[in-house]
Amino acid sequence: MSDTTVEGWTEQARPPTLFRRFSFERYADTRAFLDRVAAVQETLGVAPHNISFGTTYVNVTIGAGDAGLGEIERELARRIAAAATGATP
Repeated sequence: MSDTTVEGWTEQARPPTLFRRFSFERYADTRAFLDRVAAVQETLGVAPHNISFGTTYVNVTIGAGDAGLGEIERELARRIAAAATGATP
């Protein structure tokens, strides 16, 4: 695992993206997570490329800027992962 790898996320080279699926017991947990992700986005001023969700899961894809995956995308991934455990930004 390299220093730039974000634990729990799948990194793809082309196009440069980070992907992770989060699973929850109930819709209320899913909804609370989505609210925390929105707060993370506001705090960092950057958003995932794509978020799709169902009753008990959320798929998150973070796309890279023109220069590729950088520290801001990796920090977004770390904070989203923390939000899945109930942490706030």
